[in-house]
Amino acid sequence: MTRPKKSSEFQPLTRRTFVRGTGAVLAASALSVPRHVHAAGDDTLKVALIGCGGRGSGAAAQALSASGSVRLWAMADLFSDKLQASLAALCTGQDAQYDRAAHKGLAGKIAVPPERRFVGFDAYKHAIDSGVDVVILTTAPHFRPIHFEYAAQQGKHVFMEKPVAVDAVGVRRVLAAAEVAKRKNLKVGVGLQRHHDAMYEETVKRIGEGAIGDVIYQRAYWNGSGYRVRPGREAGMTEMAYQLRNPYHYTWISGDNIAEQHVHNLDVCNWIQGTHPVTAQGQGGRQLRIGPLFGDIYDHHYVEFTYEDGSQLFSHCRHMPGCWNSVAEFVVGTKGRAEVSAGQIESGAGAWRYRGPKTNPYQVEHDRLFEAIRNDRPFHEAEQGALSTMTAIMGRMATYSGKVISWDEASASELALAPDRYDFEGTPPVLPGPDGICPCAVPGVTKVL
Repeated sequence: MTRPKKSSEFQPLTRRTFVRGTGAVLAASALSVPRHVHAAGDDTLKVALIGCGGRGSGAAAQALSASGSVRLWAMADLFSDKLQASLAALCTGQDAQYDRAAHKGLAGKIAVPPERRFVGFDAYKHAIDSGVDVVILTTAPHFRPIHFEYAAQQGKHVFMEKPVAVDAVGVRRVLAAAEVAKRKNLKVGVGLQRHHDAMYEETVKRIGEGAIGDVIYQRAYWNGSGYRVRPGREAGMTEMAYQLRNPYHYTWISGDNIAEQHVHNLDVCNWIQGTHPVTAQGQGGRQLRIGPLFGDIYDHHYVEFTYEDGSQLFSHCRHMPGCWNSVAEFVVGTKGRAEVSAGQIESGAGAWRYRGPKTNPYQVEHDRLFEAIRNDRPFHEAEQGALSTMTAIMGRMATYSGKVISWDEASASELALAPDRYDFEGTPPVLPGPDGICPCAVPGVTKVL
């Protein structure tokens, strides 16, 4: 079996399919490099938080906990109440979703007066233009390409959460903006934090060095009880507002759970392979999470991905309460096997288990990003994030359509998941029927390319 050359960065097989048609965006890279990119020293780095949910508040706390002087300078969200709740949580440390201890002592690092609190669909522009150095993008994934593109054009360093898009059009837009960021010497982090987990780093390194031989197949899981669900519609709430208040349950906003969550596991498998799959086929559907509150996403996906060398990845994600849960990655090679999520390798040379220090990868990814900004070191995770996101999107295309989908056709897709306009009175791309239930994809019928 011929193995692809290993690399610390993914080597896209058909990169040209992503960047075609992006000349207008790339033209922005001709702009001069910003004069102040904090190449060195301990100057205060001003941060804008765009997207004030739980993950946004967590990311802001981790940014403020990075070394050196960091200050939260501006905040933006579609909804005023979410912004105010996030600001209060950051200042008090209450309701911290990820690490309450990380919020302690942050109030003195927060300088967000009312005039730098922005609400609405254009709030991101005002926050980015408010005199900040670093932008945290933690809105619903649909908006990531739009916000990242603008931040790169304005010369801002970026941390953005995964997934970085919900369709191939958005992935190409992210890759084009990533080129702009590189030309402007901007640093970009993506919230695929396993790359900053010492256990994962050491385990993947050993696999790459041949601890289990050549990879034959991998298994990846994100099985859990499901996302939180917003109660029914409030009086006077438009359909657009309701869907944006309940974002995880709509494919156009979240990318479905295969992209919103399972991308973490797919990213690890691509990391091990050193590249992305070339085909996908699978099945999925909506069996339990049906009703007016659950949007149009599936509650289970099973995908078989195939890489260029013939090795395969068997991928499973599910949202069903009362079932077997697992968030993990396993690898079987010609000489042994590994449970990557447990930091464990079994091989002919003997078993190995990670015994090193436990790190908080959510904090480490921000520590490394801010260190790179201050010391002008390379930090470019946008392409990695885009290709792992595209892997998840290709898998979703396979389950939604029931077809074998190739990387080339998936990455060249012109199907854009978007409303008619960005306005609370606008029309989302999916609407509930007379029974209040949104239609979902039907394999064999639904077009995904």
